[in-house]
Amino acid sequence: MPSEGTGREKMRNIRLVISYDGTDFNGWQVQPNAPTIQGTIAEAIRVLTGEKVILCGSGRTDAGVHALNQVANFETNSGIPCENLLKALNNLLPPTIRIKEASQVPSSFHARHAARSKTYRYRILQTPVCSPFLARFVCHYPYPLDHVRMAKAAEYFAGQHNFASFAGAGGPAAEAGRCDFQKQRGQENGVPTGGRRMVRTIFTSRVLWRPRSSMLIYEVRGSGFLHHMVRNMVGTLIEVGRGRLEPGDVPKIMAACDRALAGPTAPASGLFLVKVEY
Repeated sequence: MPSEGTGREKMRNIRLVISYDGTDFNGWQVQPNAPTIQGTIAEAIRVLTGEKVILCGSGRTDAGVHALNQVANFETNSGIPCENLLKALNNLLPPTIRIKEASQVPSSFHARHAARSKTYRYRILQTPVCSPFLARFVCHYPYPLDHVRMAKAAEYFAGQHNFASFAGAGGPAAEAGRCDFQKQRGQENGVPTGGRRMVRTIFTSRVLWRPRSSMLIYEVRGSGFLHHMVRNMVGTLIEVGRGRLEPGDVPKIMAACDRALAGPTAPASGLFLVKVEY
């Protein structure tokens, strides 16, 4: 008699494209006794399918950070068509989370492992007064900033670098440790081997000024990002814009691998995950 097959063989791999306002959530990753994007969507899937799924995201966004096109996937035995799945999930989810796309993909697809690059955008509003309809989605900074100096400084982030100076505590940089980096003297392609876990490649890094909206935008596309990395880069660019740092200080800060030399962490409200490429 032919085999009925295992449950694993019947599993479908579903890819979701998600948009969310992260203000009211404690980041992407599930945490005990705290609302998160991952936990909220997984619970909606459980209610709909009766299954407790593992929802894999392309990466973790911090508390208060938003996404235009976060990508995630999960495996399910449910036969609900993807178009119906999309509608049903949006009916169950709060209005601050929307599923934009749902599609069945090969079992080999993994939202995090298959990602080739991510694009983040940070918005700084420079009007004297911040509209209440923008406050959740910008960093309001009503003081003078030299946009030309900031744009020049942003260019130094492009390329392959060790970003230990721009990594937040508790992320991969903390696990590797600055002291560990300094102890390792070997190099591979010009990069000290002890800091490989903190090396990332930035493809584009640019500052854009939109005078009509008084919006200063920092956009960065890279192979991956460390914990708080983009927000720490923005905080450093603001210090350049204020005149407290020179554009040429950026490569020196990177070379030092010392978080204390970089600028403060910029607020989460201005940061968006814009795109994930595969």
